[in-house]
Amino acid sequence: MRKMLRNLAASLLLGTAAALPVPALAHAVVVKAQPALDQEVAAGPLDIRLEFNSRIDKERSRLQLTAPDGTRSDVPIAEGGEPTVLMAQVPALPPGAYTLRWQVLAVDGHITRGDIPFTVGE
Repeated sequence: MRKMLRNLAASLLLGTAAALPVPALAHAVVVKAQPALDQEVAAGPLDIRLEFNSRIDKERSRLQLTAPDGTRSDVPIAEGGEPTVLMAQVPALPPGAYTLRWQVLAVDGHITRGDIPFTVGE
C-alpha cells in the first residue's frame, strides 16, 4: 500500500510539473530595422534603430559600420530606451554602400549577430 501511494504521489508530481508553462528560450533576432535591409537612405545624419524579438543586454551589445572603402568603425549605442531596442546616431555619411553589423546578448544568454547592408544616396 505504501509503495502504491508513493507511486501515485510521484505520478501526480510529474504530471503537475509537465503541465506548468515553461518560457520559450529564443535567440534575439531583428524584427524591425532602420535602415532596413538593402534600403537607400538620404544623405545626412543616420538614425539607427534595431528592434529585437526579445530583451537584450545593451551593455554587451555592439554596432559596427563598414564604409564603402572597407574601413570599420564602432557605433556608440544610445543609453536608455526600450529593453528590446538598440538605437544610435551616425554623423552624415558620404554616398556609397555600407554594412551595419550588429551583435547582441539576449537575456537567454545567447549571442546573435547579423549584417544589414544599405546605401547612402547622392
